[in-house]
Amino acid sequence: MSRERLEATGEVEGYWLGAPDLAVEVVSPNDTHSEVVEKSLEWLEAGCRMVIVVEPRRKTATVYRSRDDIRILTEGDAIDGADVVPGWRLPVSEIFA
Repeated sequence: MSRERLEATGEVEGYWLGAPDLAVEVVSPNDTHSEVVEKSLEWLEAGCRMVIVVEPRRKTATVYRSRDDIRILTEGDAIDGADVVPGWRLPVSEIFA
């Protein structure tokens, strides 16, 4: 789809080309820690601005903004959309409620 059509209609047909601004990964029992970290860093390298990795077993959410900006949040914390999703805030405890 051309950029002009997107700007004119706001519609996307087919797959969006490029990385999303926000990606969310839920760790499954078969995932290894290194696989999840590698996938998260690949999203960032592709242009994603924030990657959230939810770990149900540990009840944590890890927020990746860059290779140097990684925060592990627990149930007492909240995910903040910051400049990626302005105004969005999600208490980590709500993910596991």
